[in-house]
Amino acid sequence: MGDLVLGRRGSVAGDATSRRPARPVILQLGVQAAALTITFALAGCAESTAADTSVSEHELQAKIDYCETCHGQSGRGFHGYYPIPRLAGQQPDYIENQLQAFIEQRRTSNIMKNVAHVLSPPMVAALAAKFEALNPPPLGGAPKELRDAGKKIFEEGVPDKEVPPCASCHGADAKGNGQFPRLAGQLHDYIFNKLTNFEKERGQNPDKPDTSAIMQPIAHALTEPQIKAVAAYLNYLE
Repeated sequence: MGDLVLGRRGSVAGDATSRRPARPVILQLGVQAAALTITFALAGCAESTAADTSVSEHELQAKIDYCETCHGQSGRGFHGYYPIPRLAGQQPDYIENQLQAFIEQRRTSNIMKNVAHVLSPPMVAALAAKFEALNPPPLGGAPKELRDAGKKIFEEGVPDKEVPPCASCHGADAKGNGQFPRLAGQLHDYIFNKLTNFEKERGQNPDKPDTSAIMQPIAHALTEPQIKAVAAYLNYLE
């Protein structure tokens, strides 16, 4: 009996000994599987990131065509039920900032809020670059007799109202600079509408101010005839 018990114990011990190497193998396989999982996950993220940062020419052109249904051929602007602004030649930084302003409701427009909300950051950047490169002639149409008075305000400002020259921010050629928009060739009635309604449309989210806040006291200080004159001058600039 003793021999039998010892034999069984030996057998059990022998079985346990033969199984011991299996644990390192299982652990090693587990580590390899985890490493493969992480590798594939990272590869998937990399592919997703690459996809997120690229916009095909077909997608971009489709979106440009969509924008032009309101903003006119080549982004020249359009006189519809109300004036829709020129985007051609506009500063990319300004376009990107304003699209974000619509999303954050710093600037009011239900139509543009819905349009901007669905645009990916890569698409916004692609659209901004595309419109900057366009340079169609201005639509014109402003009263030409107001241009000289408008030119004076643009270049010299209105000192007695503490209004600085428009050129000091928007450039001598009114083509803008970074966050300061291009005004050259802009629709005159659009400029008039924006400046006379500035406080109702811009700076609507005090927690997120932007460069448009600079214009609020200027727009408030200008009279309607002065605004019309400046708008007429800018309307014909190329």
